[in-house]
Amino acid sequence: MDEPALDLTGVTLSPQKEMVRVFYKLLWDHADNSLIPTIFHPDFTFRGSLGPTLVGYQQFGGYVDWVTGTFGQYTTDILAMIEKGNCVSGKMRFHGFHREELFGVLPGGRHVWWTGMPIFTFEGPKVRDLFVLGDIHGLIGRMRDP
Repeated sequence: MDEPALDLTGVTLSPQKEMVRVFYKLLWDHADNSLIPTIFHPDFTFRGSLGPTLVGYQQFGGYVDWVTGTFGQYTTDILAMIEKGNCVSGKMRFHGFHREELFGVLPGGRHVWWTGMPIFTFEGPKVRDLFVLGDIHGLIGRMRDP
């Protein structure tokens, strides 16, 4: 975890990048599912960094609850953001304390992390599709490593 997170203090972001910041720093870091309708269209599609493909508010809200329940003090570090047209991509580091079984690995209580590369596709001011490629193998190795 040597790569520093972006310091966005005092930075004016484009509306799309600001929505990505809100998604990670407010929704995910605080498990605040009330923000889902503010960020996404009702029938948006989502492919998460841990693998599932979901549609809509309810399925995504369940995923947020599952991930933040599996990793205590779940946090996202924004390492990079790139915007082109109606898309924002970037590099994120997801981390927390492993407290539930995942991928057949029993919880060890250790602080673990993995990287993810999201692609947010906007339709107007809200996200229509979000695809996140996650380093699952790196995460599994860190969960297993004593």
